[in-house]
Amino acid sequence: MASALKNPAASAGGSAGKFSWMAHVKYEHLMAGVFGGVTSTLLLHPLDLIKIRFAVNDGRTATLPQYRGLTGAFLTIFRQEGFKGLYKGVTPNIWGSGSAWGFYFLFYNSIKTWIQDGNSAQPLGPALHMLAAAEAGVMTLVMTNPIWVVKTRLCLQLNEPGQKGYDGMVDGLKKIYRTEGVRGLYSGFVPGMLGVSHGALQFMTYEEMKNRYNQHRKRPIDAKLTTVEYLTFAAVSKLIAAATTYPYQVIRARLQDHNHSYKGTWDCIKVTWRFESWRGFYKGLGPNLLRVTPATMITFVTYENVSRYLLAVKKS
Repeated sequence: MASALKNPAASAGGSAGKFSWMAHVKYEHLMAGVFGGVTSTLLLHPLDLIKIRFAVNDGRTATLPQYRGLTGAFLTIFRQEGFKGLYKGVTPNIWGSGSAWGFYFLFYNSIKTWIQDGNSAQPLGPALHMLAAAEAGVMTLVMTNPIWVVKTRLCLQLNEPGQKGYDGMVDGLKKIYRTEGVRGLYSGFVPGMLGVSHGALQFMTYEEMKNRYNQHRKRPIDAKLTTVEYLTFAAVSKLIAAATTYPYQVIRARLQDHNHSYKGTWDCIKVTWRFESWRGFYKGLGPNLLRVTPATMITFVTYENVSRYLLAVKKS
């Protein structure tokens, strides 16, 4: 953990030293992350819903609808379920994305600033960036996994007569806990933990590109960039991370889907490989890239500008 990288002497010196790490916790990062996550979710939720439906479609479960491509899926859902159908699961998605991005940016910047000992102009390098991002990812997942379970199931809920579903996020959390216990709320947690590598890879790439770009221009590594530069670095980092780690999202979605029954993560991986080969692990990749790339661009550029504004206001 990052604590191993700190000088033990730095935390000595009575009660002030004991709680000195709190000085690195800036809630402006939390607020900016929430704002960015909610904004991108509201704009792009339909693509997320379609991605999930593609991901869980193994071609063998009769109860799942069949779609022919992204456009076909969009039109079919709109025709059969209406505009509201495209926004199924949007409430937990807003809660999930908002809280996940908020906590992630809060934890990540607190850990990073702690390692830097408060000097934001000190470069960390790829290894420490990945370490800080991985730690932030684990803490965020522990807090938000139940929300993602409900969001996934609401996105997969069809308007069929006699089907007993969930009436929103709170009802979903209650019913899953009542029928499946804590284990149900944390289904997909193991592949989610593997997915921490996604955020770590993305943040490492994003930070290193920003740092090297500023160094190339002979500026401090924490110098403010233009909106276009933030958008470019966010898009490239997301594309690299998504293409590298996407299979875990398919496994996670299938474990959270109540239409499937697997004995665990490894069983899901074996069954997917047996019936669908490597292509099964990349189902929904197209809609996912169409969604997550602009979503990340919106989230990051919103976060960067809002956090800088809030921190500037705090100093004034």
